Amino acid sequence: MMVDPTLAEMGKNLNEAMKILEDGRKASEPDADRRQFSRSSIPGPLQGDGQDVASILQLVQNLMHDDEEEDKPSHRRMQNVGEQGHMALLGHSLAAYISVLDRERLRKLITRIASDTTLWLCRLFRYESGSAYYHEDDREGLLKVCRLVLNTRYEDYSTEGYTVLNSRQPVIYQSATCRPGLGQHLCSQLGLPLSSLCTVPCNTMFGSQHQMDIALLDKLIREDVETGKLPLLLIANAGTPGAGHTDKLGRLKELCEQYGMWLHIEGVNLATLALWEVSSPVTAATRSDSMTLTLGPWLGLPAVPAVTLYRHEDPALSLAAGLTSSQPVEKLRALPLWLSLQYLGHDGIVEKIRHAVELSQQLLEKLKTLASIKTSDELDSEISFVDALTMVEDELNSPVVVFRFSQETSAESSGGSVEGYFAGEREVLDSLNRWLCERLAQLVPSSGVDIVELEDEGTCVRFTPLMTAAALGTQRCDVDLLVERLIELIPVLNCTLRLRLDFREEVYRHSALSYIEDLNWPGLGAVRYEPRIEELNDSKRKLEVEKINSELLVKLQELDADLIFSTGLEFGPEKDCIFIGMATEDLDVAELVDTIAALGRDIEENGRLLENMTEVVRKGIQEAELQLQKDNQDKLMEEGVLRQIPLVGSVLNWFSPFQSTVKGRTFNLAAGSLDSTEPTYSMKAQTGGLASPETPTSSAKRLPGQRLFRRDGAGGSDSHSETSSVGQAEDLSRERFPQPTTPTPPSPVPDEAVSVVPESPETPQRPPTQENGEVGTQEGEEEEREPVGQEAPVEETGR
Repeated sequence: MMVDPTLAEMGKNLNEAMKILEDGRKASEPDADRRQFSRSSIPGPLQGDGQDVASILQLVQNLMHDDEEEDKPSHRRMQNVGEQGHMALLGHSLAAYISVLDRERLRKLITRIASDTTLWLCRLFRYESGSAYYHEDDREGLLKVCRLVLNTRYEDYSTEGYTVLNSRQPVIYQSATCRPGLGQHLCSQLGLPLSSLCTVPCNTMFGSQHQMDIALLDKLIREDVETGKLPLLLIANAGTPGAGHTDKLGRLKELCEQYGMWLHIEGVNLATLALWEVSSPVTAATRSDSMTLTLGPWLGLPAVPAVTLYRHEDPALSLAAGLTSSQPVEKLRALPLWLSLQYLGHDGIVEKIRHAVELSQQLLEKLKTLASIKTSDELDSEISFVDALTMVEDELNSPVVVFRFSQETSAESSGGSVEGYFAGEREVLDSLNRWLCERLAQLVPSSGVDIVELEDEGTCVRFTPLMTAAALGTQRCDVDLLVERLIELIPVLNCTLRLRLDFREEVYRHSALSYIEDLNWPGLGAVRYEPRIEELNDSKRKLEVEKINSELLVKLQELDADLIFSTGLEFGPEKDCIFIGMATEDLDVAELVDTIAALGRDIEENGRLLENMTEVVRKGIQEAELQLQKDNQDKLMEEGVLRQIPLVGSVLNWFSPFQSTVKGRTFNLAAGSLDSTEPTYSMKAQTGGLASPETPTSSAKRLPGQRLFRRDGAGGSDSHSETSSVGQAEDLSRERFPQPTTPTPPSPVPDEAVSVVPESPETPQRPPTQENGEVGTQEGEEEEREPVGQEAPVEETGR
């Protein structure tokens, strides 16, 4: 068989290029070399001789993966580019190569590619007698369809333009659950005023809350017709962007035929048309006038165009609307899809879509097997409530599963109302569901779960395997793992939601703490330490609050605890406060709040000490200078004038040494006073008086291996259960500073009754024993066993 050498070389180069790019993360070159290559790749003058293909691909690889060294690890999803992906990428290369063929050969080739692809898609998705338009932007097909309808309904539109619209203003109807900004994009591209866009609300009394209200739509159309407007087009959903619900397409088609409107359908549920078993609401999509298919995400094909299938009998109007083109190169957009469909085959395409639908059904069934699931039959919107989970379902065969964490409340609050036992519960539940989705995405990145905001339900977690499974390679084991992680996270969410109120009440009991109400924070809450400084103005007080709370945050983060302390959301409204993360069942909230208050008080007092240190040191230095002058004068009076003469004084000191009675001085920074050094030399140890009680900076005495802020379990000891921060500090003080072993502290005695060891360079003498000789021996043994740094025992005499 004859092989085109250019095609063979193209396929070889593509395989080599994909191998280099996909192995970028596994490159064995040192990090320094990669950073050097990245710095050298800064845009500059083009090299005169150019670069080879390998160097250019290496540059692309570094641009793709260079930021991974600087960014912190995250759950970023990378699409799995398999063999079918290589075929799609090869299609883009082939399109460039085919475009240089001669016109006649090019025309035959693109005609074959376009006709084959259109025929396959129409048969695959049961859309008979349809034409296809391939486009990069998934909104472009609908835009071209609108132009086709304008040319059809307004005969002089191609020649007169927008002036013919003045006679009867066209109206485009869309559901309230359509993609955000879709209608505005159509109006801006078509040159229509926003008054030509009519958004139809969803059902409020009967039917699903995510489906278009057909009765209200009929009423709006009649009103527009009566006012002289022209109903032009209706945009319906076969799988809403949020929850994946399908409108009643059969009834909508009848309504469009009644008023002569064009029906366009889009949505992820259109993929199920390729299956043998299709739900009746989705089957009605085959009767629509046009529909948009996004095959790239459904089949895991990168860089393939979206397809809009439509039915129209006038090729001239299709050409005027841009649905067909006389330029052969534009028709080559179908080439990547043509190659990929042939590679997968009919069975491969159906298997991918079936696999995605089975994954969603597997997750739905797994959630229903939880013991705490309670299904509500009161809502036709098919919202089933779980003990700690709410699932939003559409039809049984819907490939979209949306679930939401819900609090444990009574059955009365399970009727759809999210307002419960405290104000702002809706916002709190939304923040917790955002945290839940982020955690699930981190723990099971191949699941592809994401966050969706629904108008009635609030923030939910969405699982759409049709849009993610083919790209991420999601398997049944990933769904099982997702459910396991979900079961593990539900108790954490319940505990956090329940302990938020306890945390707020405990904060209110401390005058130095302020509770910060931030409903968007997924955790226990936020607190701010308020220093007791009244003489400062607002600006200085703000700086002091910021300083203390920043230091307090650092100290809390250094504690051995399971809680997460942070500054909150990056763009949150609250600043200079401490946010506490998710909690567990055994959290001691009272101990946590007491520790925060104690640490803040410790930081505040230390800060005041440092502020007063300058003044204390200055006064102490002045006092020390005066005392030194006085000591020098006393020394001069004691030694005499002769000892001050250099030569005479040395001889005199040699024959008659003089023992000075001038005492040394020490400067106590903490007390700001001058003290004598006589106790230091007499007891051979430096003393600082009685140690002041330490400010509590830790939690209660814990068992080995027990973390902070944990309540004791069933087997724990009662001796260290819930205690106050003052008692905790006393226990730690006893551990750090051991007390004397005598049963009672010694009572103070008069100065004349206390004898101390005199200052001498020799070894101090042992105190005399009593009459029976036992007391002196015991005290001598205690002195020998006494560690360095403790005070020597004092003997009491005169008994």
